[in-house]
Amino acid sequence: MKREISMYVSECDVCQRIKADHLKPAGMLQPLAIPAWKWEDVHIDFIVGLPHTQKGYDCIWVAIDRLTKSAHFIPIKTTYWANQYAELYISWILQAALGTNLVRSSAYHPQTSGQVESVNQILEDMLRACALTYSTKWDDRLPLAESAYNNSYQKSLEMAPFEALYGRRCRTPLNWSQLGERVTFGPDLVTQAEKHVKFIHKNLKRAQSRQKSYSDRRRRPLVFEKGDHVYLRVLPMKGVHWFGVKGKLAPRCGPVAYRLELPPHFAAVHDVFHVSQLKKCLRVLEEAVDTSQIQVEPDHALGS
Repeated sequence: MKREISMYVSECDVCQRIKADHLKPAGMLQPLAIPAWKWEDVHIDFIVGLPHTQKGYDCIWVAIDRLTKSAHFIPIKTTYWANQYAELYISWILQAALGTNLVRSSAYHPQTSGQVESVNQILEDMLRACALTYSTKWDDRLPLAESAYNNSYQKSLEMAPFEALYGRRCRTPLNWSQLGERVTFGPDLVTQAEKHVKFIHKNLKRAQSRQKSYSDRRRRPLVFEKGDHVYLRVLPMKGVHWFGVKGKLAPRCGPVAYRLELPPHFAAVHDVFHVSQLKKCLRVLEEAVDTSQIQVEPDHALGS
């Protein structure tokens, strides 16, 4: 009976929705594949809610090359349409119209693009310092912030993003005398660039292995099967449950991501979620026992 009571309590729908988890975050760290070449894989994000500048900008578009960690900070307006973003992407980054494939991150899991989130934090710190003096001209200081970031040493690269991208350190007044004229030309320049990229690959693989080893100590594996019913985590705000939406799992999308059959009113939400946003439903309500059909004799009582 004790086991049955424990199982019944653990399957309580209200408890599964309301009570906070005290377990390690679900899902082991899955490092992204290292790009083969520079600007082959680009992560983008937006920093919004900024004060309007004299030119009308109120947002920053952050674009990062995943291989070299080089970044572009582009001032934009929240009223821009998709075609305007495409024109900015071409003029600022590609310089030519090339075909690209958009790969979405899993819903409500910004760690998928952890690199761009980290750069956002660095940029926001820079902007806060600039806003103290240039509250309406922060867009004029973005090139300086971009240059400062791209010339900062990166532990995972063992060099600055500028050097990783262009194969040489940036010429600045601080090291003007240390950098001479370029002495490599033609095929030797291509060979040198390929060796440089291989060196970056080796450093990034070492960094990813170190980061995964450290991160997995604080995580736990979690696996679901197709057809399982799960709860979807929602924001723990006042009046909102910890796990408020329940759906059925569709085919798995990766080691730690699942596609969820969402209710119709969530049709606008991207349906792929990280396992840390999911919690297994121990009992489906449709399968619950209907207590109204249970017949209890009035003369039956508990106890001796």
